[in-house]
Amino acid sequence: MPQNINHRRRDLLSLAAATLAATQFGGIGPSKGETQSDKATTGVRASVGTFAPLKQVEAGLLNVGYAEAGPPDGPAVILLHGWPYDIHSFVEVTPLLAQAGYRVIVPYLRGYGTTHFLSNDTFRNGQPAAIAADIVSLMDALKIERATLAGFDWGARTANIIAAAFPERCRAMVSVSGYLISSQESGRTPLPPSAELQWWYQFYFATDRGREGYEKYRSDFSKLIWKTASPQWKFDDETFDRTARSFENPDHVAIVIHNYRWRIALAQGEARYANLDKIIASTPAISVPTITMEGDANGAPHPAAAAYAKRFSGKYEHREIRGGVGHNLPQEAPQAFAAAVIDADAMA
Repeated sequence: MPQNINHRRRDLLSLAAATLAATQFGGIGPSKGETQSDKATTGVRASVGTFAPLKQVEAGLLNVGYAEAGPPDGPAVILLHGWPYDIHSFVEVTPLLAQAGYRVIVPYLRGYGTTHFLSNDTFRNGQPAAIAADIVSLMDALKIERATLAGFDWGARTANIIAAAFPERCRAMVSVSGYLISSQESGRTPLPPSAELQWWYQFYFATDRGREGYEKYRSDFSKLIWKTASPQWKFDDETFDRTARSFENPDHVAIVIHNYRWRIALAQGEARYANLDKIIASTPAISVPTITMEGDANGAPHPAAAAYAKRFSGKYEHREIRGGVGHNLPQEAPQAFAAAVIDADAMA
């Protein structure tokens, strides 16, 4: 990171203080592995913040919808959402990073929001390799050679894959819930019953009934996941509805169902991703500078930090964010997440 890192972190601190005064959010995230109590989950939070008008760009198989903020010549940061979430997980992270001098790109993944396929004939594929390839194509389309990648859930897995398979494209990484690369072979392996119970929706999606149920009740289904994955996050209806609109994408259900069926080897991927799948199947170490994060109230299935620490062979740090922070960490604790992005970039 250039020597202006201190300026960027100072700018972030200043903006965070202003945000705290205006919206009663918690303090900036700690560095060097400390934990914090982020009060973002206290009380019912009003829906605040919007993105500037979205942009669209043709990239690979897609026309990608994305938000952009910050100086166009700033170091690039790409923020990647998960399921069932969307770009609004980063609506409060984005201005913090833009103020700190970063060019921030927040894309809708395939099957979400305004991202759509260029051809009606393209297979609606949700396998992790396809999503990772989408982001590399987006970087090419936007002429971004290297970027700091940061995400959670599907977004963290996507960042992991890019960092492992294309380390030259990834300057640094922030990954909620750590190392999430897994193969179809590992997905075939039964887990203890208590662990299988946490993945109930994956088995539901494996059935025709599950696909039809998600199609019919996708909003109700997603709200249930929000509540169970972040049991202490008191989001309001406006906040949820803002994100739920992105699930109206005509390819959303097909992408989600295929993703979860692929994971347990009930659906096949495409030959075009065979080489990338081989890399994924080897569960490679990640050498790029990385900060992993975990909320202390994450109700979604996630590995223990000690289980994946050795997967990161480069500069590495783990942070636990306290105060009832659940699975949607960047939206529940935006300042802690933004601070981790800046600090990971400084490690590069």
